[in-house]
Amino acid sequence: MLKLARQPYYRWLTNPVTTAELVEAYRANALFDAHRDDPEYGHRFLVDEARDAGQPMARRTAWRICSANGWFSVFSKKHRGKNTRPGPPVHEDHVGRDFTASAPNELWLADITEHRTMEGKL
Repeated sequence: MLKLARQPYYRWLTNPVTTAELVEAYRANALFDAHRDDPEYGHRFLVDEARDAGQPMARRTAWRICSANGWFSVFSKKHRGKNTRPGPPVHEDHVGRDFTASAPNELWLADITEHRTMEGKL
């Protein structure tokens, strides 16, 4: 009915979990423990913590495991796409881009700076 060959099926029945899958599960467990203890760490620091726990691996392997499971640093950068447009202006342009004044106190200009924080814009 499923049109499966018998030999691979019975081979899988005798050994359902491969050695590579088992090693990756131990590595993922070590990375998860390190990430749970300190969520500020990215995959580069998590590799060092996993090595100290007895699960050596390459940084690329740690990156693959972390990205597959969604374990990222809480301080990761938010990337914008290449073809995105900036949002609408924050304020209206009352000056009409003409920054000349004929007398003092006729035209006042100010620079508004916004800083993103964990609690929102400041």
